Amino acid sequence: MNGRRELTAAVVGSVLAGALALSAGGQAWATVTAQREAPLPPVTGLLTGADAAPLVPAAGLVLLAAAVALLAVRGPGRAVVGLLMAVAGGVLAWSGVRALTGGLDDVAAQEFPGRTAVTAEISAAWPILAVLAGVLGIAAGLFAVLRGRTWPAMGRRYERPGTERVQAAAPRPETDDDRAQAAWKALDRGEDPTDPAPAADRP
Repeated sequence: MNGRRELTAAVVGSVLAGALALSAGGQAWATVTAQREAPLPPVTGLLTGADAAPLVPAAGLVLLAAAVALLAVRGPGRAVVGLLMAVAGGVLAWSGVRALTGGLDDVAAQEFPGRTAVTAEISAAWPILAVLAGVLGIAAGLFAVLRGRTWPAMGRRYERPGTERVQAAAPRPETDDDRAQAAWKALDRGEDPTDPAPAADRP
């Protein structure tokens, strides 16, 4: 895999991880139920990913921005962006694991203050998606840290041909050897090289 393909893979990985994180953050991660005194029925509500784990959509935006930054910077800058991607991926993975291991109970209790019996029924699909997005973000980030210094800069392939065209357009100064060769060619054509008038202007 050459440098340009590696760069493309890292950018696509970061974009995909960010998109998955934003998608997961907008879904309902849990159904919260709060009991009330009889004969009042219990109160239920939905806890979205943005409410349950606010860092999930934030990390998704960071990964999307990092994908653009990978194209804009070069050299050591890509290693810094890759490190940021890995951190954002770690936040996503941690948020998903926390939700799956019962970390949403405290968040659910805050949604219904004053209630003594609050339960949260987790919908595991979306926290798992956040974990997968985090793993992808970590992988893309570490890949950028390890290999980013060798990747080409954006638009670099267009710079060299333009430079060569400018150099080709610049006239080369005439040397003594050029003038001597021109004189010999004129003699071969039967022309007088000392005559200032061009052959086409002669009668």
